[in-house]
Amino acid sequence: MRLALCALRLELCPLSFAPGALRFKQSVSKLAHAQRGFNLGAVKILFIGDIVGEPGRRAVRTLVPLLRLQHRLDAVVANGENSAGGAGITPKTAEEIFSAGVDVMTTGDHLWDQKEVITLLESESRFLRPLNYPAGTMGQGARVYRWDGKPALAVVNLQGRTFMADLDNPFNMIQREIARLRGETPNILVDFHAEATSEKIAMARLLDGQVSALVGTHTHVQTADEQIFPGGTAFLSDAGFTGPHQSVLGREIAPVIKRFQTLTPQRFEVAKGDVRLQGVLLDIDETTGRTRSIQRLSEPLP
Repeated sequence: MRLALCALRLELCPLSFAPGALRFKQSVSKLAHAQRGFNLGAVKILFIGDIVGEPGRRAVRTLVPLLRLQHRLDAVVANGENSAGGAGITPKTAEEIFSAGVDVMTTGDHLWDQKEVITLLESESRFLRPLNYPAGTMGQGARVYRWDGKPALAVVNLQGRTFMADLDNPFNMIQREIARLRGETPNILVDFHAEATSEKIAMARLLDGQVSALVGTHTHVQTADEQIFPGGTAFLSDAGFTGPHQSVLGREIAPVIKRFQTLTPQRFEVAKGDVRLQGVLLDIDETTGRTRSIQRLSEPLP
């Protein structure tokens, strides 16, 4: 895949020069036209792990348009809760991510880190917060999305409770919500934002055969346990994170080490080196909602 992307980048030319930018637009238009209507019977999705700060947003801006073309994607879903300076999200950073080709954005325990998020919760249909917040909380935790000429896709955002805030128990509420969504589409993707691997696996086992895929987020460490359960539900404990990997989970290394050494407060700035887009590619049978293939992705920013 990486070689294919490199070849595509060479064809499209650097974006920093006007002639190259023009050739980029022409090539993208040509590729997009050639691939229209290709995904008959399939729903192809890219799910992107936690976007961290400006480097993560830059990776999304640069790589998502290329990945959409290379994999003929029907939808791109991304966890964006760390996209504003590494903590929270604002309407401005959300729009930057949407403009890059992300269709739906999920969140998690950093939802409330930026006060401007209220605008997104009140008015942005492409923006989800964890479903298991108490009744009456602004925003939405699940939604069915429909795009012209493409199969419907339901996206659910859940948050775990082990080592995290004590939200409503997701295990006691999720199946009722899934039953509602399956009345509209069999294609259902769940972002389970949770700390404990056991909690993520248990949720995926509970929902096997009821959802197309459950992908974990939050730990910023991509796991190697991708699989498809007997009922057709794809699973990955954690999608990793999109941002600087020469870091400690996206933050500058020295302050984190000093915090562990001295137990004193430190300012954790977003790091800069080795920027990568991490996530998972899913190929779903649009008729049954069963996942046919799952593939981890860790693509370096050129």
